[in-house]
Order: sequence, then structure tokens, then C-alpha cells
Amino acid sequence: MTGPQRIVDAHHHVWDLSVRDQEWISGEELAPLRRTFTLADLEPEARAAGVHATVLVQTVTVPEETPEFLALADGNDLVAGVVGWTDLTAPGIADTLAALRELPGGDRLVAIRHQVQGEPDPEWLLRPEVQRGLSAVAAAGLVYDLVVQSHQLSATVRAAALLPELAFVLDHAGKPPIATRSLHPWAEDVRALADRPNTVCKLSGLVTEADLRSWTVDDLRPYADTVLDAFGPDRLMFGSDWPVCRLAASYAEVVDAARALTDGLGADERSAVFATTAERTYGL
Repeated sequence: MTGPQRIVDAHHHVWDLSVRDQEWISGEELAPLRRTFTLADLEPEARAAGVHATVLVQTVTVPEETPEFLALADGNDLVAGVVGWTDLTAPGIADTLAALRELPGGDRLVAIRHQVQGEPDPEWLLRPEVQRGLSAVAAAGLVYDLVVQSHQLSATVRAAALLPELAFVLDHAGKPPIATRSLHPWAEDVRALADRPNTVCKLSGLVTEADLRSWTVDDLRPYADTVLDAFGPDRLMFGSDWPVCRLAASYAEVVDAARALTDGLGADERSAVFATTAERTYGL
């Protein structure tokens, strides 16, 4: 099996517990993540896997994190883009986005993300104040990353329809229920989202939706096949979800799994999934 010539990792994180806590890392299952992970930890693993560029994605909803990530990107030749956070409901969001662009590394800001998966309102994205914020993201020429649970997918379809000028990127394929081997209604909702031309999907986060200790590529394949068929390679991008992936797999194992899941594609299609979709969508 021949791998793609170059790889963009369109989704990874870093955090420093000496700077701030990551409150979501709680409980025995997540205990392996309760340490600091830096770009210096990531870089040798990514380079060894053939990755030439990455996208660093927000982890917590505090305004200080995005400037920190932009500064990290500014001093690193691996991080080509940053998906940051800012309060979508704030009246001054347009000014905030413009100010972020003026910071060191501000040219690396490519998208905004909010932890919609943690919002109790399944239609949070459809609130008028959120819609205004999303319009400001579009006006700033940025993308919006969607981190949602599968039961929130139907609202994302409507949000994408209401804002055709905004590119929406679905993180982790919408978190399909791989561990329970269920495809429905996730598959129908993903296909409905893919029907919106302003949507893209990440082939990321699958190993941690499966059984963490006993997953196989065959467990992941029905879900990868669904998003490949729905979005097509030109609207699908690879992401490692490092270091969260370490709960189930090493960086190299995640890359190998993605290669296996796309082994039926042609060379140009594999290049799209592993590099050009991310480069085009995020303007890397």
C-alpha cells in the first residue's frame, strides 16, 4: 500500500497544564491525557509519519488560548493553521477577529470553533446571536469547525443551509457511534450535511469513538466509507486528533489506519484526503 506523497494533519491539539487546567480531562479513562503535551512532543511523531504541515485546534473556551496558539504557530514551521475560539455571541466579535489577525501569528488563524458538543441545547447553532457570530466569521474570511455529538447533526444541517457563505468543517466525522456498531441515524444526518456544498468533513477521531482497547480498521471502515461516499475525497481531510488519539492508538497507528481506510482511492483522491482538501479549505 503506497502512502500519499505529503500529509497535512488537519486536526491536533496541545496543552500545558502549568498554564491552565484542562477541566474536561477527568476520570480514569482520560487519565493518560492528564499531562502537558507540546509541539516538541508532537513534532518527531508527525515528521516520522511524513506530515509536513498541521492545523492546531482549540481545546478550551477561554479567550487567552487563541493568542497563545497563534504565537506558537508563529514560531514553528510545522503549524500552518490555527483553529481558535472566541465568543460567537459577543456583540464585538468582528473587532475581536480583526484584532486576532493583528497578533503575532495572526496570519495563521484559519477557523473558529466552539465546544457545541457540550451545549445542552441541541439547536445552539441556530440561536440568533450565534448565527450573527457565524456571519462575522464568514465575513472575516474564516472557516467554522463543528465539534458536535451525533444527535446535534440535524441542527448543523440547518445552520449550514442558513449560512451558505460560510464553510463548515465537521470534526471527527460527527462522532459516529462506532463502539456500538450503529450507523443510524448518524449516517443519514451526515449525508444530509454533505448535501450542503459549503461543508467539509474530517477523517479524524474515529479510533476514540471505537472500542479503545480492541478496535480494528474493519470496525472503522463502514463509517469512513460513509463519509467518503457522502462528501467525496475533495471534501474530506485527514486529522490525527493527537494527543487524544493516544487513548486508543499511537500517531503512526492513526496514520496507518487512515491509509488503510483510503486504500481503494486513486492517487489524486488520496492526495485530496491527506493534503489538498485541508490546504484549499483552510487556505494553508
